[in-house]
Amino acid sequence: MADPMNIAARIRARRANARNRKAVARAIDSAATPAMRHELMAIAQAQLNNLR
Repeated sequence: MADPMNIAARIRARRANARNRKAVARAIDSAATPAMRHELMAIAQAQLNNLR
């Protein structure tokens, strides 16, 4: 059977990832210029590639 602490840690990590994704999406949506939006999207994509 799975360790309950491990399950709790996984839930916390998933919630943290969801919060981060929402924050990045808000930042991209509220970017002042198209260039800034593009730069934020590039940074977000680079971070996703590093996590995998």
